[in-house]
Amino acid sequence: MRRGILTVLAMVVLLGVVPAVARAGDCTGFVTGVRPISQYNHAAGNGFLAVRTGPGTQFRQIGELYLGDEIAVWARQGAWYRVQCMSGRCLSPLWGQPNPNGWVYGQYLSIGGVCP
Repeated sequence: MRRGILTVLAMVVLLGVVPAVARAGDCTGFVTGVRPISQYNHAAGNGFLAVRTGPGTQFRQIGELYLGDEIAVWARQGAWYRVQCMSGRCLSPLWGQPNPNGWVYGQYLSIGGVCP
């Protein structure tokens, strides 16, 4: 009896009936809801999404993402997401290091996949 249950469980897992555990990088998305790059003004905070060292505005800005940039999501804490730039203007930013990896406010992301 026990062997039969284990066999059924193994088949269920192999067939993908049980939802997979979210792994980093399984969730991707795009930056939305920020002003276009044509309205970029770093001092005023326009035309970009700030990438920060931690999940909140009190953390230092280390980079920028721009409208339409593609990102991978690695973690979530409340409304904040830890992301990595995958493609777009973020590879050659107007301010900060290329390919930023840090925390952004989730209101400006359109994400999908198996997310944390």
